[in-house]
Amino acid sequence: MKYTQLGRTGLKVSRLVLGTMNFGPQTGEPESHSIMDSALDAGINYFDTANVYGWGENKGRTEEIIGTWFAQGGDRREKTVLATKVYASMSREGETWPNYGRLSALNIRRAVDASLKRLQTDYIDVYQFHHVDRLTPFEEIWQAVEVLVQQGKILYAGSSNFPGWKIAQANETAARQGRLGLVSEQCLYNLAERHAEMEVIPAAEAYGLGVIPWSPLHGGLLGGVIKKEVQGGRRASGRSADALANSTVRAQVQAYEDLLDKHGLEPGEVGLAWLLTRPGVTGPIVGPRTQEQLDSALRAVELELSDEVLAGLEEIFPGPGASPEAFAW
Repeated sequence: MKYTQLGRTGLKVSRLVLGTMNFGPQTGEPESHSIMDSALDAGINYFDTANVYGWGENKGRTEEIIGTWFAQGGDRREKTVLATKVYASMSREGETWPNYGRLSALNIRRAVDASLKRLQTDYIDVYQFHHVDRLTPFEEIWQAVEVLVQQGKILYAGSSNFPGWKIAQANETAARQGRLGLVSEQCLYNLAERHAEMEVIPAAEAYGLGVIPWSPLHGGLLGGVIKKEVQGGRRASGRSADALANSTVRAQVQAYEDLLDKHGLEPGEVGLAWLLTRPGVTGPIVGPRTQEQLDSALRAVELELSDEVLAGLEEIFPGPGASPEAFAW
């Protein structure tokens, strides 16, 4: 496994991030534990989750599965850089209690304690804001974060799904208060969805945030989905199915799979390997449902893409260009 610094911090993290969103809803606890063991054995030390994962009536279930894994002992917790998220409402189904979500100081305090209990740990390495909160000023958010840092409950703060200007606003506010600010940003970024290159990634680079792409294969679209359909395998669903309904996108994906077939490369591995070549990227989040999917992701770290392949990928999936030149003179 290869490692890099998380943004401008002194924290070293693996070039792949283990996403746990499938743990609980799609992958049972024993297999989830097995996948986490295998990831740690392979050198993946950065695990990502969120308080809301498990979804619906099972919100928090994913954190609980990670917690029972930590409780098995050994040095699991000590080796793991643990990231979780706060924002979505944790109210039970059918309830709409205020202050059970978003980023008020009250909810941040309550949410941290609840996550720590489910995770069976006494601290969170990277505590991430899952979405922007248009109602809560960053002065209040950073005050709440500072208290948690002083209490030893969290070490760093990160963001997810922030636009570039919110990254700037957050860190300018933190700087005025003499605080570290955001150290990472999780954003939707992959070959098929490159809008983050316009402003989010440049903002992250300028402020020293590590970039953690989520959905690196765009919901399976870049994982050989057409080839699997032809071979009678797992059919596209969700985001990838919706995308393939567009004839232009389908032609792009077919060209992508044809290019990689020509070079004897696996689409899913190339999608991850391409992200590892991109400026500012710390490591993509991989969310394996099975051990086989984890093994495939691990191979991507060692995959070197030739100039010919990179040029072909750029031709098939051109980026939006730099801002403001992408939309102005």
